[in-house]
Amino acid sequence: MAYEYLAQCYDQFTEDVNYDRWADYVERHFARSRLPIRTVLDLACGTGSLTRLLALRGYEMIGADLSEEMLAQAAEKCRGVGEPEPIFLHQAMEELDLYGTIDACVCCLDSINYVTRSGKLARAFQRVHTFLMPGGLFLFDINTPDKLRGLDGQIFLDENETSYCVWRADYSPRRRVCTYGMDIFQREENGLWRRWEEVHEEFAYQPEELEELLRQAGFRRIKQYGELRMTPPRAGEGRIFFAARKDT
Repeated sequence: MAYEYLAQCYDQFTEDVNYDRWADYVERHFARSRLPIRTVLDLACGTGSLTRLLALRGYEMIGADLSEEMLAQAAEKCRGVGEPEPIFLHQAMEELDLYGTIDACVCCLDSINYVTRSGKLARAFQRVHTFLMPGGLFLFDINTPDKLRGLDGQIFLDENETSYCVWRADYSPRRRVCTYGMDIFQREENGLWRRWEEVHEEFAYQPEELEELLRQAGFRRIKQYGELRMTPPRAGEGRIFFAARKDT
């Protein structure tokens, strides 16, 4: 399963992600909302970096993720943060089941691309719509098809003192899927290195496909934005944000 082993070193390999900037961007969208936003779902929350920041900024946070290993990291990271402390749920997007309603849902860092079947994504959008308050906001981003196609054949390396990850990206035009094959090495306390393998897949959704799925789920006022910008995406953009609202 994706992130079964990578979870242990995910934060080390993503130190270049400016989560404060992401939190600022999320709050800019919150500020535009007519609904006072207090309770927020971080869907596919991963190791909880964004969850923690938003909790520190006063939001009542819920994190949901399919990976138990990532959730374990998130729970530890968010221990003692916020009042109340963030709640974490082990759930797939399409099986989302909350205890009550939420004011907003965020799903960041191309997690939507990881849902490689449009039928499952349609159900995920419907579940988010179900639990949003009227007027609530759903904000997410994707890696664009242009970006995923451009990754084909590329090899990447992430390393630090205790972990090493080499991964290759292969894009299938027929399947519209970019597959990342990862070899992960971690140095243990005895000085020996342990090796794991993981395979990750991202589906190349066209923006118009996502807009249609959002409409089918009941969302309205759907807008697209460029990467961490409040303006429309440019041609060839590598990351696009979607903001959709539930009717009041």
